[in-house]
Amino acid sequence: MQARRGPDPADLLAALPVAVMVVDPETRIAQANAECELLLNLSERAMRGRALGDVLPLPDEVDGQEGRAFAAFDLALTTARGQRLRVDLAATELLDQPGWRVITLHNAATSRRLGVSADRAAAARSAVGAAAMLAHEIKNPLSSIRGAAQLIADGAEPAELTRLVIDEVDRVTALIDRMEDFTDTRPLAVEPLNIYPLLAHARDAASAGFARGITIEERFDPSLPPALANRDALLQVLLNLMKNAATALGPIGERRITLTTSFRLGMSVAPAPGRPRMPLPIEICVIDSGPGAPEDIAEHLFDPFVSSRPEGKGLGLALVDKLVRDMGGIVQYSREGMPNETVFRILLQRAAD
Repeated sequence: MQARRGPDPADLLAALPVAVMVVDPETRIAQANAECELLLNLSERAMRGRALGDVLPLPDEVDGQEGRAFAAFDLALTTARGQRLRVDLAATELLDQPGWRVITLHNAATSRRLGVSADRAAAARSAVGAAAMLAHEIKNPLSSIRGAAQLIADGAEPAELTRLVIDEVDRVTALIDRMEDFTDTRPLAVEPLNIYPLLAHARDAASAGFARGITIEERFDPSLPPALANRDALLQVLLNLMKNAATALGPIGERRITLTTSFRLGMSVAPAPGRPRMPLPIEICVIDSGPGAPEDIAEHLFDPFVSSRPEGKGLGLALVDKLVRDMGGIVQYSREGMPNETVFRILLQRAAD
């Protein structure tokens, strides 16, 4: 009986749920798996053969550990392209392969969130945020309604006060409607979609409204194939991200929003544990020249009720994350470039030919 052949080492490397790169004795990248591509926002093809320092400069204490294993937790790194990371890093030499090293990178924010205590902290933060937001948003309309009712009871002319009551009730209803968006668990219908008319629609709507007076630049890949998406959901995602960018820019200084598209080979994600990875080659970025999110909340931007603005409800980016995931994609936040810019990156599946 013929012995069964084991899995191919390349397949094992690709299946690992942690970013892995293999570095040769000349400190050049020989291999990188899909998780590494996703973390560094760079395909293996673009990394292979390049000096490690030209992709991901490492602290001297990492490079100075030749022949010995090295590990560091919650390490702050900046890629050669200006992307900031916090990772758990381990580097070790391959047995019987002098000079060859395997480097693993685990997103520190993700690893903390996977812990039970982190889950509880996130749940507590969301609960406290929800309670505070609802108390603030509902208390004010109720106070106005009570005051109007008191004036009517005292004999005031009811017509104008009745309109105030209706407006305040509508405001509370609109808030509840926004929160109900998160309770909709029905599958989102997706179809092949040419994203360029949608991008033009979002640009025009933004220019005529919340982004009036802001320069909106476009850097598009004209050969991009159709994406697998939902038109209404993707439009809402784009408008939410552009409105977020416009608010972050403030009233003074350079005010610019850039929309970009590109085809990214090697990007993939598992939709659920145990499910096969799906390629996500369609990239749409909303970039702004603002200051970005404060460091203390940057890792939690897509959590509900987290906002850097005192008046913010913390629902916009959480809804963006939900809608993109419902379309089978992912959305990421990063600070990239020199000087740093804020990048919200949407990665979607390509529609079948």
